[in-house]
Amino acid sequence: MKINVITTAILAVLTFVSCNSEPSLQKYFVENTDNKDFIALDVSPSILNLEKTKLSAEQKDAVNSFNKMNILAFKANDKNQAQFETERKKVTAILKNPKYQELMKFGSGKDGASISYVGTDENITEFIVFANRKENGFAVVRVLGNNMNPNNIMTLMSVLKESKIDMEQLKPLQQLIK
Repeated sequence: MKINVITTAILAVLTFVSCNSEPSLQKYFVENTDNKDFIALDVSPSILNLEKTKLSAEQKDAVNSFNKMNILAFKANDKNQAQFETERKKVTAILKNPKYQELMKFGSGKDGASISYVGTDENITEFIVFANRKENGFAVVRVLGNNMNPNNIMTLMSVLKESKIDMEQLKPLQQLIK
């Protein structure tokens, strides 16, 4: 009898703890993935199309720390400016959570971009790039990985320049650019 009461209490506590109603980018992505006004895309490391044998040890570490990228974009037009503003404010509010530590901010007002991260300086689990422009819309890019650090990201950027990116994975984003 005591075991059943204790087990029930533990399950109840776990249920309340796991039902976190706090907004997060992950929840925002899930809520809007099937929304017709958004373009959602998951990109795997295979997009880089790299010959791993030609990479230095540092470059291999950087590439191996990268798991995937999630992209969510909202295409603005004359008819959906109110919705654009609402969605942009939602993302901005989420990124104000102390969990998301801002590294850099570009631009001002309603046009610009920011780069944030989740984790510690030496163990970053997520980099977030948020760019928005009233005429075009906005995009949120989540770079997910394990044990990433700023050096890995800089190295990954240099590897990107040399990669033969598989543009097929990025086809859905062409709608946003049109």
